[in-house]
Amino acid sequence: MPDKRPRRTFAVISHPDAGKSTLTEALALHARVITEAGAVHGKGDRRATVSDWMAMEKARGISITSAALQFVYRDHVVNLVDTPGHSDFSEDTYRVLSAVDSAVMLVDAGKGLEPQTLKLFKVCALRGIPVITVINKWDRPGLSPLALMDEIERQIKLRPTPLTWPVGEAGDFRGVLDRRTGEFVKYTRTAGGATRAPERRMSADEVEDVDAEAWAAAMDEHELLGLDDADHDQKRFLAGETTPVMFASALQNFGVAQLLDLLLDLAPAPSATAGVDGSVREVEDDFSAFVFKVQSGMNSSHRDRMAYARVVSGTFERGMIVTHASTGRPFATKYAQSLFGRETSAVEEASPGDIIGFVNAQALRVGDTVHLGDKIEYPPVPSFAPEHFMTATARDIGRYKQFRRGIEQLDQEGVVQVLRSDLRGDQSPVLAAVGPLQFEVVEERMTHEFNSPIRLTRLDYQVARRTDADGAQELRGARGCEVLQRTDGTYLALFIDKWRANNAAREHPDVLLEELPAGGA
Repeated sequence: MPDKRPRRTFAVISHPDAGKSTLTEALALHARVITEAGAVHGKGDRRATVSDWMAMEKARGISITSAALQFVYRDHVVNLVDTPGHSDFSEDTYRVLSAVDSAVMLVDAGKGLEPQTLKLFKVCALRGIPVITVINKWDRPGLSPLALMDEIERQIKLRPTPLTWPVGEAGDFRGVLDRRTGEFVKYTRTAGGATRAPERRMSADEVEDVDAEAWAAAMDEHELLGLDDADHDQKRFLAGETTPVMFASALQNFGVAQLLDLLLDLAPAPSATAGVDGSVREVEDDFSAFVFKVQSGMNSSHRDRMAYARVVSGTFERGMIVTHASTGRPFATKYAQSLFGRETSAVEEASPGDIIGFVNAQALRVGDTVHLGDKIEYPPVPSFAPEHFMTATARDIGRYKQFRRGIEQLDQEGVVQVLRSDLRGDQSPVLAAVGPLQFEVVEERMTHEFNSPIRLTRLDYQVARRTDADGAQELRGARGCEVLQRTDGTYLALFIDKWRANNAAREHPDVLLEELPAGGA
């Protein structure tokens, strides 16, 4: 029998260090799928979170790759995807946003809207993804709540509609006023925030004297919000005109239970999806799914490769033979897995909204569609304009096979874009990245995962433009320019700076020189 429980599939996104992975951990803790949160205050006691499993993530305390967690809460199946916060890994975040129905955006109470936050809000708006905003770290000193609401409306043009309002100023977090019920939800701090924070609901008449002054201030601001028409409207939220707002401390597990309830009550369920040819796949139609991420190295004991796929329509059953849309060839799904961070288990069936993993699916690439029945192919995930370029060579020529296999794998995963030319050959490909930290990931994984340490040499190019075969021929030999070909067949003309790129466009008006999407815009 297909699992008919409702699905909610969402991403957690933010500027670096706003608390994404901590919130992911806290959500899993409140859903009772883990017993103790991994992010413990204090460097000496800090443990890696469930969603941060790569060696570099544990060492640096940052997320550099997305991770999927699935759990059940209130008889709903929740698919949660944690994303990298650092802008150098923005391509991975964009891929995730193609696979979710809503997003939770974390804003640091002390810093307000930061550059990456603004860019991600814009991406969600372009994709029509409803956004729930969480003002995080309210247990620390920060901006006033009204100032934060004004900043959101002024900078991202979304009307904030707070559903909870803080009782106590930033740094003195007593709890929240639930604006829908009028109740005071009082929090009790736990040691290091490692366990569920007890909370008690009480009416206005039951508020204790110690909280009376903070409660009165919160009530005054609540009334101001009502007069300003800042109350939640579901239609406007789903239309991308408003963003519900909550106040929380993910590290202390304050406000997390309300967020889980909010996601189930307000976030959209999976819906019909259009293919590249304009045809539409309803959720109850034949099975289809698309790959939004490929990852290897999740299990250090053996070489593995996982293709993450979002189920778009129909019911997936393990072992079914589906069609790989781009090749028309059959694809067997015997080794499908459900995901919980690094941990996997066999999945027998999955429904629209679920994230599943296809193990060692060598034929699948990011953006691929698999389906039953009538052909459907979903829009590809875009590649972004690289701004950093290095040549890669094997330090040990005797390990060239490992070198070539590793570069090919990292290319398929989208860790970097790999560019080649007849002049450079396969022994010295050019690695192109949105941010320099991507090269550190390449070095780390080539050394420890593929056993082929590499030598990276920086190139002076700063600008990439898309061209074609004719353009590649026309620009051959141009000063300050080199044309290489990406694995997907796209020709990229690399220039030392924007002046050279603009000058080439003037000197060769008939040559295609198209700007690529910016990797954070």
